[in-house]
Amino acid sequence: MNRKNKALAEAAALRVLPKKIPGAVGGRGRMSAAQVRTSVTALIAVAVTEGARLAAACAVIGISARPCQRWQGEGQGIDGRILRHEAPGHRLSSAERAELLAVANSAEFGHLPPSQIVPRLADPNRYLASESTFYRVFPSAGQLAHRRRERVSRKRAKPRALAATGPNQIDSWDITYLPTRVLGLYFYLYLFVHVFSRQIVAWQVYAEESGEHAGRLVEDLCWREGIVPGQVTLHADSGGSLKGSTMRVTLQTLGVMPSLSRPAVSHDNPYAESLFKTLKYRPEYPLRPCADRAAARTWVTTLVRWYNHDHRHGAIRFVTRGQRHAGLDAALLAIRHDLYAYARLKNLLRWKRQTRNWRRVTVVHLNPDKADKTEPNEPGNSIEKQTAVNPLMRQVA
Repeated sequence: MNRKNKALAEAAALRVLPKKIPGAVGGRGRMSAAQVRTSVTALIAVAVTEGARLAAACAVIGISARPCQRWQGEGQGIDGRILRHEAPGHRLSSAERAELLAVANSAEFGHLPPSQIVPRLADPNRYLASESTFYRVFPSAGQLAHRRRERVSRKRAKPRALAATGPNQIDSWDITYLPTRVLGLYFYLYLFVHVFSRQIVAWQVYAEESGEHAGRLVEDLCWREGIVPGQVTLHADSGGSLKGSTMRVTLQTLGVMPSLSRPAVSHDNPYAESLFKTLKYRPEYPLRPCADRAAARTWVTTLVRWYNHDHRHGAIRFVTRGQRHAGLDAALLAIRHDLYAYARLKNLLRWKRQTRNWRRVTVVHLNPDKADKTEPNEPGNSIEKQTAVNPLMRQVA
């Protein structure tokens, strides 16, 4: 019993210790500040007084027992090591560094990187320094920077995370090519899709890519759906016609909030990209190029009708886009849930786990900050709750 009490006391002392550590303690070979050493030794002393072993307390903090004993001993925790920064004896002298910079900035080598300068100097039997030494000298002289004439590349931030809980909140759109019989000429398919319902709500085929065409489609979409200013966010790629001045003015006039992808990052606009692949991999996709715009529009009309009202989408529990956009999916999924629960009660031996998840997807994310986990099964799949909801299943049970 005494050993058990000691173990419990040690566990209690060690459980509180990580919450009081003053920041990060230096690792192997690193010198810790005097204030950190004093705080650590005081915390370890308290933990040892409360019943923890010295080695266990030090392990929680991330140091060995020997440095702690040394800190608690001589000098009251003062580290005896001396911080000395000695320059290497074989470093370049001031004259050699000046010669290296003069050669690197000369008319012959000023436009070349060190990987080109060093081999060219070796041809006339001249050696100044290695490539790595060139790169070590350049920062001290402020010369390791972008030297070309084009704009310096900059890091692009991820588009802000968006979430839709119903239709007409987030729309995504893009433009794709449709081949023609003339090599090098294309028709342009404009497609607008609701992120929440995945339904295609606007489309058109044009002979050119233009922000004016896109603006007219957005105006027509807002009029048909009854969208008010500030209601919907429109996400698009960073193409010229997708973010041009004409499109920006149209969105500002309609009160539509814009959202843009990063350049050359296709998965920032995943709903439009996956929609294009689904349409172009259909068996109905024409094997030969379209003869004219009328033929292209006829094909797109048939495909959009199939996509919206026939195809079941797995991410929205295998209902059609039209059903989800109209709000009919909740009743359909409830019927499926009752059917599966009734089938399970009829033969429990065939169902080792819960029934299939037919719970309605209530939130759809676009460019979330963190990957969302798969939604769990509906917390009503137990036999007791299912029989309480459906009287027919209560009779079978």
